[in-house]
Amino acid sequence: MTSDRVLNGRYEVGELIGRGGMADVHLGRDIRLGRSVAIKVLRQDLARDPLFQSRFRREAQAVAGLNHSTIVSVYDTGEEEIEGQSADDVRVPFIVMEYVAGRTLRDLLRAGELTLDASLQHVVGVLSALEYSHRAGIVHRDIKPANVMITPEGNVKVMDFGIARAIADSAATMTQTQAVIGTAQYLSPEQARGETVDARSDLYSAGCLLYELLAGRPPFIGDSPVSVAYQHVREEPKPASDFNPNVSRALDSVLKRALEKDRGHRFQDAVSFRSALEDASKGIALDGAAATEAMATLPPTRQVNENPQTRAMAKVLAGGSMASVPSTPEETTTGSMPTALALGNRGEVDDHQRSKRRAWITTFFIAVALVLAAGGVVLFNLLNAQPEPPVLSAVPAVEGMSETEATNALTAEGLRPQLEPVFHEEVASGIAIGTDPATGAEVEPDALVTVEISRGPANRTIPENLAGMTESSARDALESAGLRGGSVSETNSATVPAGRVIATDPALGATVPVDSEVNLVLSTGLVTVPRLINLPEDEARAILEDPALGLTVRVEDVDNTVVEPGTVTAQDPVDGSDVAPGSEIVITVAREPEPEEPKEPEEPESTESASPQPTPTPTPTPTEEPEGRGLLEGLLGG
Repeated sequence: MTSDRVLNGRYEVGELIGRGGMADVHLGRDIRLGRSVAIKVLRQDLARDPLFQSRFRREAQAVAGLNHSTIVSVYDTGEEEIEGQSADDVRVPFIVMEYVAGRTLRDLLRAGELTLDASLQHVVGVLSALEYSHRAGIVHRDIKPANVMITPEGNVKVMDFGIARAIADSAATMTQTQAVIGTAQYLSPEQARGETVDARSDLYSAGCLLYELLAGRPPFIGDSPVSVAYQHVREEPKPASDFNPNVSRALDSVLKRALEKDRGHRFQDAVSFRSALEDASKGIALDGAAATEAMATLPPTRQVNENPQTRAMAKVLAGGSMASVPSTPEETTTGSMPTALALGNRGEVDDHQRSKRRAWITTFFIAVALVLAAGGVVLFNLLNAQPEPPVLSAVPAVEGMSETEATNALTAEGLRPQLEPVFHEEVASGIAIGTDPATGAEVEPDALVTVEISRGPANRTIPENLAGMTESSARDALESAGLRGGSVSETNSATVPAGRVIATDPALGATVPVDSEVNLVLSTGLVTVPRLINLPEDEARAILEDPALGLTVRVEDVDNTVVEPGTVTAQDPVDGSDVAPGSEIVITVAREPEPEEPKEPEEPESTESASPQPTPTPTPTPTEEPEGRGLLEGLLGG
């Protein structure tokens, strides 16, 4: 197997070998150990949903602690790291499991390759897996043909604990956001009603599985999952023998017990279910049906009575003659009298026979009268006899036991346990507090005994370590604390990475009632730029460099004659902008303009130019005529 896709540098991902509602399963190879594995990867379209991430992680946690030959083993878990992915991308979780070569019961059913004996053996294997997981405190909650693998050797492997829950989790119902978890055809009545599930819910689903293997169809079929769920709650299934004549009345009786609506009337554990199934394969029914069938097949009893008197009486009753019946045993062996004697004494013989006949008739009626009298006496005694008190059972002490242990203890005494969750300030969740009737009380066999199971304190503390967790991890932590994750909001933070919890509503560490909804506040990973304009430069720097914002500052000075020097007049980015921590903020700060320097007088170019200049002769004005002008004009003729 070669592939360009390698998870965590160890697991090569190969061809797709299965697809479910929540994940895809690929054939893979463990490079380090050189073995084939099955790699279950959460679908990428669901990886962003914290609820599906939580269910996927719960499957790994549930199965990791189970080590049994009939349960698919989990080797490793992790998250797929995509090279070059951005911070907003989601890491896709995966589970590395034991690779099982074989086919599911669903495939074998569709191919019509299941015999009656093989079906019983496969269900016995499933019950062995459930017996082990229930002892470990895990309820599968989705037993169906598609989740049972059959190896080429015929061994059973139960897989897909994707919606499994711990039995002690009394708040674990089959409803999440108003959606029923499970597969409708194999849903127990309590799952359909959204009630608390326990080991007997798995046994109901196993009964549905057995029914389908024997009858070739599920016990209930409808147009929609809702109609099928309604039938599980309200209607009785038809006997499997109606669809398969090879199913015996003994198997029908086992199915009837397994599919009881009231879980207190079902098999209380996988061991009793398996024992009843093994007995049914031998023709032993739960309701005595097999004994009736066996008696019906026996030939009539041949009644032999060697007493001749009894035979004589029987013949009289039948309307025969006493003359043909020998009076003594000797007459049956001695033979007849001589003919002559018989002829000579015929009258005496006839009288003798009539006398004996009357004696026998009298004796017969006396005997009948005695029998009737004795029967009357016996009947009178029976009618007036006081009934024998029933054999009572003492209620065992279950205080301090887990839910499974308490249930098994009561079942072992022939009692029917009924669980009642109650709050208790001191007893841990999932531990039995007491019973009603109380411990030691004498009750009739199969009596209903209420077991109080602690749900822990009525108030719970919101874990303070939620801060910094991812949303899915925070929801898991709240669920473990008996609380529920609520709505999600976001706020900016320079110190908490994006997508991590900053705070909760109610606040971290607050005490709230059990099963309360806690809203989560997640970080965006950004900070909001504050308004800095009109602030002094020093104050603006202190605000930006505060660890709560974690921003850097660059100052640009600009001459300004209007604003007081040292005052911020502009900023970039503008206030209210969301930026990443460490971003640079440019602020413009006013500076007082520098004063102009006075100009110095110009130096003379030389000493001559520096000496005083003679005063120029003033130019005469036009009105002033110099002397001699008239003379000149006269000489010129003008």
